[in-house]
Amino acid sequence: MTALGLGKKARPRSWLSVRPEAGRDVGRYAVLTALCALCYSNSLRGELVHDDVWAIINNPDVRPGSSLGNIFSNDFWGKRMADNTSHKSYRPLCILTFKLNILLGGMTPLYFHIINVCLHCAVTCLLMYTCERFVFEDSRLAFVTALLFAVHPVHTEAVSGIVGRADVFACLLFLLTFLSYIRSVGVCVSEDSAPSTLSAGSLLVTLFLGTCAMLVKETGITVFGVCMLYDALVLCRKPLFNNLTASRFRTLHHICSPFFKRACLISGYVLIIMSVRLWLMGGSMPLFSEQDNPASFSPHLLTRILTYSYLLSFNAALLLAPITLCYDWQVGSIPLVESLGDMRVVATALLLVGMATLTLHCSFSLQRKDSRQVLVGMLFLVFPFIPASNLFFRVGFVVAERVLYMPSMGYCILVAHGLGRLCSLLGRWGTTVLSVSMLLLLLLFSWKTVQQNHVWLSREALFLSGIQTLPHNAKVHYNYANFLKDSGQHQQAIHHYATALRLFPRHASAMNNLGTLTHDPEEAERYYRKALETNPQHNRALFNLGNLLKSQGKDKEAETMLKHSVQHGQHFADAYSSLASLYAEQKRFAEASDVYLKGIENCPDSSDLHNNYGVFLVDLGEGELAAAHYQQAVRLKPTHYVAMVNLGRLLRSSNENTEAESWYKRALLVTKKVEILTPLGALYYNTGRYQEALQVYTDATALQPDNTDIWLALAQVLAMASRTKEAKKMTLDIISREASCIECYRLLSAIYSKHGNHTEVCVCVCVCVCVCVCVCVCVCICVSHGFGVRGQIIRLGITISAGHTFPFRVKTNHRRIQE
Repeated sequence: MTALGLGKKARPRSWLSVRPEAGRDVGRYAVLTALCALCYSNSLRGELVHDDVWAIINNPDVRPGSSLGNIFSNDFWGKRMADNTSHKSYRPLCILTFKLNILLGGMTPLYFHIINVCLHCAVTCLLMYTCERFVFEDSRLAFVTALLFAVHPVHTEAVSGIVGRADVFACLLFLLTFLSYIRSVGVCVSEDSAPSTLSAGSLLVTLFLGTCAMLVKETGITVFGVCMLYDALVLCRKPLFNNLTASRFRTLHHICSPFFKRACLISGYVLIIMSVRLWLMGGSMPLFSEQDNPASFSPHLLTRILTYSYLLSFNAALLLAPITLCYDWQVGSIPLVESLGDMRVVATALLLVGMATLTLHCSFSLQRKDSRQVLVGMLFLVFPFIPASNLFFRVGFVVAERVLYMPSMGYCILVAHGLGRLCSLLGRWGTTVLSVSMLLLLLLFSWKTVQQNHVWLSREALFLSGIQTLPHNAKVHYNYANFLKDSGQHQQAIHHYATALRLFPRHASAMNNLGTLTHDPEEAERYYRKALETNPQHNRALFNLGNLLKSQGKDKEAETMLKHSVQHGQHFADAYSSLASLYAEQKRFAEASDVYLKGIENCPDSSDLHNNYGVFLVDLGEGELAAAHYQQAVRLKPTHYVAMVNLGRLLRSSNENTEAESWYKRALLVTKKVEILTPLGALYYNTGRYQEALQVYTDATALQPDNTDIWLALAQVLAMASRTKEAKKMTLDIISREASCIECYRLLSAIYSKHGNHTEVCVCVCVCVCVCVCVCVCVCICVSHGFGVRGQIIRLGITISAGHTFPFRVKTNHRRIQE
């Protein structure tokens, strides 16, 4: 006999005793696919929102050109697993799917959503297949199970939110692992012998698929527990339980040897991969805050037990009646259960009674054919939820709807089983009523799913829905305030930050962000210092306070704050830039360079850091090295138009006009901004390409019609293009709006001088004297146009010393526009 019991003769499994036509009804699979597609079709218009931003947009591991090795050494959010700020969520295969998405379709959200919906369709169809083969005798109940799973509203976060792909994909691999394991085991042909391992290859595939499920999301590892219990309680039920009596216990090991070998193999393998997983975590658990999971920070054991228990019933209620759904259940969404007198303990008791009843039912009816329906339902419901239960370790959330995606399979199986039992007990009319009720439930769930998808279409819709659903949740007010701040609605943002602080007074990030919005430096400083009292290691509050002190000239204290910000946020690139900038302003160039290089070492994917270091190097005269960092910034972020413009300026300074022009134009492909158009227009102007300069400056004035400098530059271009009438009109228009524009008088005098209108030139000089009381400037204007300065100015009533001479002559050609 081999190690896995392959020596025993075993009749090949015909996928258990089921109806011959099970799984052959292609029409049902088509209905399921169409139903999934219809329910989630409106989610395809959604943006990348909430956690999607951190897992995809801001995650350097998913960008084209990034090292594949980093995916297997970093966490789900792109941080090193050993980093003490890492969430320790290790999901490299899910990140690989994001990377493939970007390689094939770029950052377009549509393609991410299509993959999610396709995966949900696949899971739904595979669940029906699994239920047909190994759960229900009646394939119609398998169909009902899949229908309920397809439309359940609790799945919207997992399917409509891109980050939820981890749960959907892991669920698909969970089912494939389960199927592969059953395929590897033969049929039990005798009550005196457990079924042997029919296919070692299938068993190895089981281990591989289970590992893949775990590498997509941690809950995937629970499939091994489901497989072993299904093996013991269903596949080996008769030989195992018939030999548990005292008289036959000694023969149990021999009779059930194949099962014990499989169980030992899987248990040993799970121990190995769990050890590797712990090693990847650096031997430490993730660090969470009280906001993430308030119950876990309670000093009272009773409070923790009661709250954790109530959360189980709360999750069960979300499956039974998904009426109130929210993207975030942190910070006060569910108050702690602190005593046995809390009415919510009743809900916990009801759940306990229900689960105990189902467990007893399984125990006493293992010999019945329909026992496996309840058993599989319980296994699929309970095991995938264990990692999220706080039973073995603290998790970083209170309730997360997407973690219910996998357990909901068990819920759907149990509902379908209950429906089948009721139909068998009731008559024809009762069955009809139940069928109509189930149809109405499916329609109601479908409607709720479609409505809930709207919540995930945009950042604004998502955060606003949180305010409407859980107005007592400080976190949703904080998130919505962040959106308002980013969209320039500062007063409303301040209101919601204040609300978040009222609901959770220790919200350090809300204090910090309030400080960034206030216009009073003293008030801002109070907010920053209060945030640091709550959380002394809040690196953004340290950063903001450091910048504020720096602007006030308190360089020593600013340096201390920025150093602490770097210390507590080693991957916070902005802190390195600010500290290095402070050193550069103090002429401590060597220290500034060291800080930049340290920042680049710790934040190798920060495009801004490379760009800022490039600016620093230009100031030091190291243009060639600066160009390399500008180019690296663009490689890291192909839309970094600031680095493109800086590189264009650098190339222009060395007269590499063609290359400079190409970088300016490349920046314009990213966005059309004045800060890109003006240096391009200056390049054209200063190289005599006036028509192109006119077009560029005209575009710039359309973007900023109130910008005097752009209008003046356009007037200069018109003058040089021999369109002096237009230039004169435009210059006078500028003067009418801004009478103190000295450069306007200079340009206007040049236009008059070109036409020999010396009197008008002197008028410009007169006005200039009145405006700026600067004779020197006026004299320069007169000299620049080559006529007697002393005589003209005397006529204007201004006395000049007889001995005062002007030994210079300003060139009469056009002024060079600044680049």
